[in-house]
Amino acid sequence: VEDLTKHKTDSEELIITEQATEIVNRAREAKKNVCAVGTTTMKAIESSVAINGNVKPFNGWTNKFIFPPYDFSVANSMVTNFHPSMSSMMMMVAAFAGYDLLMKGYK
Repeated sequence: VEDLTKHKTDSEELIITEQATEIVNRAREAKKNVCAVGTTTMKAIESSVAINGNVKPFNGWTNKFIFPPYDFSVANSMVTNFHPSMSSMMMMVAAFAGYDLLMKGYK
């Protein structure tokens, strides 16, 4: 797809419990770091964020496609693996880390 806004990604089923949202939201309110472990976790929290920036409980499906430029609302750090080039996961990591920094990691 040349125009990423027209890309269709597979849906993923997600569950974010009330307990998990309380932990994340308390951390954010205390100005602590929030680390998303994996692209699915990042997609989950970005799919369930409220206008005020808090994470809401979520039990359902999302087909959110995150690609540059994107303003992340919740996590300020991320742990993930190396991903196939041109994959939706790599696009998300490029949006988070910046394309140039990501490509340095692949060299």
